[in-house]
Amino acid sequence: MHAILLGRPPTAGGLGDIDDDLAALNPADRLGERRDAGRKTNGLPGRCPGRLGASGAGDRAFRSAAGADSVKVLIAGGAGFIGSTIASACVDAGISPVIVDNLGTGRREFTTGRAFYQGDIADGALIDRIFADHPSISAAIQCAALIVVPDSVADPVGYYQANVAKSLEFVAHLLRNGCERMIFSSSAAIYRPGADLTVDEDSPLDPQSPYARTKAVCEEMFADIAATQAIRVLSLRYFNPIGADPKLRTGLQLRRPTHALGKIIQAYEEGIPFQVTGTDYPTRDGTGIRDYIHVWDLATAHLAALDRFDALMAGMAATSSVINLGTGTGTTVRELLDAFNQAADRPVKSVDVGRRPGDVAGTYTRSDRAQRYLSWKPRYSIAEGIRHSLDWAAIRDHILA
Repeated sequence: MHAILLGRPPTAGGLGDIDDDLAALNPADRLGERRDAGRKTNGLPGRCPGRLGASGAGDRAFRSAAGADSVKVLIAGGAGFIGSTIASACVDAGISPVIVDNLGTGRREFTTGRAFYQGDIADGALIDRIFADHPSISAAIQCAALIVVPDSVADPVGYYQANVAKSLEFVAHLLRNGCERMIFSSSAAIYRPGADLTVDEDSPLDPQSPYARTKAVCEEMFADIAATQAIRVLSLRYFNPIGADPKLRTGLQLRRPTHALGKIIQAYEEGIPFQVTGTDYPTRDGTGIRDYIHVWDLATAHLAALDRFDALMAGMAATSSVINLGTGTGTTVRELLDAFNQAADRPVKSVDVGRRPGDVAGTYTRSDRAQRYLSWKPRYSIAEGIRHSLDWAAIRDHILA
């Protein structure tokens, strides 16, 4: 077992008030918050402008950073499921997304009408060209990653190359171009759940698959870099995204997804039983438990993080931090199937099978840090996520023909 114990152990009283949280941060042992002492500045003009020091200037700093130009955000992996949804949310909010994606799993169709560069995030010349073409980029969002747990077990080298080595190259390119704000798409899969299967940002980490370990390693790596270099990093730990853009501009691009709802929809489309993988977990019905969050809610959390980035980091006197993005409600696989059958026009039957490689019981958040720090909370229910997923599945092949 690989145990990575990061941050303060959970306290009996939970997170407490924001001021209590900030006062309790320990720069010596906490991955989530690293202090500003000893950091270098790059002194490069025209890149990620508008950075705040400890004095701060309110939540408008990100939007005012570009001056008269349109606010722009670089989204690595912006042609994928989550990245493209974040890009759509940016467009709706008046922010111009600039997308870089190698289209390994992303779709060109998701980049229509948006500045798009096909290529690898590790390609320094490409990243330099993007910043030369778009000098008003004010932040970067790093969504580019391989994410399939069983595949990571079968190909750990490929996963560490794609998720860790290339992310290191990418942050080096950001530093060279003077980009001082980055939001990292992390995962709740890195946690060691408590006895009740809930976690908060201070829970110990114990990733159980190569995929999850790549996320934990990246968080550590970015925190080390941010501690002394001219970049600040906010890691958003996702739980389990479902749904699609409510306007159906984008959605899950894969016809054969590996997560539970995608498998249920596949069984629905093909008229076959849904396989419940694992029925001996320590949950109320023996099946895995997850915190299912609508992908549009994830996207709006990124907007909130962008708007509050400078004030949040300045208030914490931190160079890196972490926030969970979940609903706070745990739903088992059987409960998800029941919810699907209530929403669909015909039921899906199930059959019990063994666990997949790398599968775990699961977890859900008990933290309200996102609401307190970002003034954000989920809007959509599981039923709405299922309905949007079904709506998207009905048009996916037409859009992605």
